[in-house]
Amino acid sequence: MEAGPIATVIGLLGACLVALILVLVARREASAQRSRAAEDVSSIKQDARALLADAERRERRVAEREQAVDVERVQVEELEAKARAQAEEAAEARRASERLRESAERDAERLTAETERAAAARLAEAERRALAELEQVSGLSVDDARAELTRRLLEQAQNDAAAQVRRAEAQARRTADARARRIVATALQRTAVATSAQSAITVLALPSDEMKGRIIGKEGRNIRAFEALTGVNVLVDEQPDSVVLSCFDPERREVAQVALEALMADGRIHPQRIEAAYAEAVAGADERTETAGHDAAERAGVTGLHPALVRTLGRLRLRTSYGQNVLEHVVESALLAAGVAAETGADVEVARRGALLHDIGKALTAEVPGTHAIVGADLARRHGESDAVVNAIAAHHDEVAPETVEAVLVQVADAISAARPGARRGDELDQYVERMDKLEQLVTAHAGVRRALAMSAGREVRVVVEPSEVDDTALPQLAVAIARHIESDLTYPGEIKVTVVREIRASATAG
Repeated sequence: MEAGPIATVIGLLGACLVALILVLVARREASAQRSRAAEDVSSIKQDARALLADAERRERRVAEREQAVDVERVQVEELEAKARAQAEEAAEARRASERLRESAERDAERLTAETERAAAARLAEAERRALAELEQVSGLSVDDARAELTRRLLEQAQNDAAAQVRRAEAQARRTADARARRIVATALQRTAVATSAQSAITVLALPSDEMKGRIIGKEGRNIRAFEALTGVNVLVDEQPDSVVLSCFDPERREVAQVALEALMADGRIHPQRIEAAYAEAVAGADERTETAGHDAAERAGVTGLHPALVRTLGRLRLRTSYGQNVLEHVVESALLAAGVAAETGADVEVARRGALLHDIGKALTAEVPGTHAIVGADLARRHGESDAVVNAIAAHHDEVAPETVEAVLVQVADAISAARPGARRGDELDQYVERMDKLEQLVTAHAGVRRALAMSAGREVRVVVEPSEVDDTALPQLAVAIARHIESDLTYPGEIKVTVVREIRASATAG
């Protein structure tokens, strides 16, 4: 029992020892923390004292700088005052110099004016004396001398101008002729077409000799029925192995040709079959027209035409102009215009299209009032053609002014196609002679003309003048005046070249 309290005491003593040890350890750690805190406080105080000293140094430097700035400001104000004073002095000096310069200029102007007046007076006096001496020496007054000088200068200027004009015309003519020949020749070489001379007859070859008898029929009933139905004369004895259809109406002649070809192909020829063949030929007229229009556009290389334009174009297959088929003429003109446009750098498609459609109005002139150029232009405009193509159609006979190069090329192609050999029949002899006489009479009406000779089928006129009335310098003006007179008073195809000749002859007899 005694051992228990002893253990308890020993336990309490151990606990007290442990607590004592812990207290000692805690005191030691607290002492260490206080020493460290004292050191930190000392370090902070030292840093604060350093910062305070640094701030005091900075304040002293700022104060010193403010004092320096105040000193500099005072100095700057003193300098500004001095500069203002100097500027005022300079402005005063400048105003004084301006006053002196103005005064000097006025004095110089006054002296210059006085000197000029004196010099002008002396010059006028000298000129009067010189003119008087010249008048005495030459025997001419001033006005007479001035008029003579003016006349001579004017005469010299006219001679020089005429010479320049002759040289320029010669150079332009040489260049233009050479280039025009090359372009037209190139276009013609690229367009190979057969010559044609349309007439009022159509010749059909017979497949056999007995076909003539079938066409005539018993006692001529077949041929009488055919002629009565078609309105076309059938000539069976004009040429061997062929039949001739004669009629001045090309539409009737075409219908009769189609009907007769169908009858000969069928072999059965009698009045009932003739009526059936004629009805079929009349019914197929629209199809033939449209086919001809498409074929012409394809041959000319033109695409995208309105169907109405194609049909109207096909109607031209039955139209002729001076014996030339109009549809063949427009196709040929389109090929020529395209060739010339390619050589000159113009728009090939516009020239080709305008040339193909330029005579399309001829298919409507019996139905629509107006010239074929204006009618054709209105038709093309209504069906979506461009302004350039419409102008080319309207201007190909100069009824309106051409606005593009392509319009002029259409005129050129039209003239080339119409003027090529074999394309058209010539006028009657009396009309030709009348036109030549009118041309010669128009030329001889000009003053100084002795004789006029129309040559080369009216494409050139030679003019012989009186040497005593027309001198060499007046020849170009006379040629131009005659050409303008022909342009204004005559209607003619192509161009007329005017050549003026002045000839002087002298003769003497010896013996």
